[in-house]
Amino acid sequence: MSAVSVTEAGVRPLLADAVELARRALLELESSGVGEHLGVSSEDETAATHRFEATLPGYRGWQWAVVVAAAPGDDRVTVSESALLPGPDALVAPDFVPWDQRVRPGDLGPGDLLPPTANDPRLVPGYVLNGDPAVDEVARDIGLGRPQVLSLEGREEAAERWFGEFGPGADMAKAAPSTCGLCGFFLPLAGAMRAAFGVCGNAMGADGRVVHTGYGCGAHSDTELPSGGGSARYEAYDDAAVEVVAIAPPVAAPVAEGESIAADGSAVPPALTPDEAEAAEPGQWS
Repeated sequence: MSAVSVTEAGVRPLLADAVELARRALLELESSGVGEHLGVSSEDETAATHRFEATLPGYRGWQWAVVVAAAPGDDRVTVSESALLPGPDALVAPDFVPWDQRVRPGDLGPGDLLPPTANDPRLVPGYVLNGDPAVDEVARDIGLGRPQVLSLEGREEAAERWFGEFGPGADMAKAAPSTCGLCGFFLPLAGAMRAAFGVCGNAMGADGRVVHTGYGCGAHSDTELPSGGGSARYEAYDDAAVEVVAIAPPVAAPVAEGESIAADGSAVPPALTPDEAEAAEPGQWS
């Protein structure tokens, strides 16, 4: 960046000469981050912008901008505003890219959800022919035209290998919303392997890998992200959702005339006189 001061034509001399005023205004905000004066440009008849080199760490190529102003006929300049702005050679953040365009093959992990885009050209209804000769020519599916085919032992060994990493027991499959056997990106194998294995055709999933029908990942063709304002995996936590229940005090039993209340809350009958005790039936009072 050039540190040579450049003054545009058309700037009122009163405004162009206010370099030190603009610098003092910046130093009140940032005492150690103001460098050389880079120039002044006119905003209109009453305002101009002075630019200074920014020497703050991490702000290479940035500039301080201070707007000074003076009404027509005034001989006094005031500071309107200041800002830190990127210059022509400034180091700035790259342009924002939406998340669905930043995701790349291999980014998908266990528990992640990646639905297909609307009107994904890679998916068509199942009743539409896809033009794949392997689908339309049944003879090739059963091995006609090839000198040799895999034996039963060869198929079993291959199935055991494929079932390990891309089977229903994988961590990715356990966290998936559905299985490959129900996915639009699943390309079934031919012959005896067709019922259990196929190839993933989704670049965001297990692209090009032989997967079991019970395997799955978050990029399933029927994946839908949860609705709501929370994250894709967790709903918002309401820390005010506490139910307060009022507990009523115990109601004491009614006390008859002459009775008293024991420690356990029960009624104690009154003491009998000698005549009442003699007239009472045996065992009436204990």
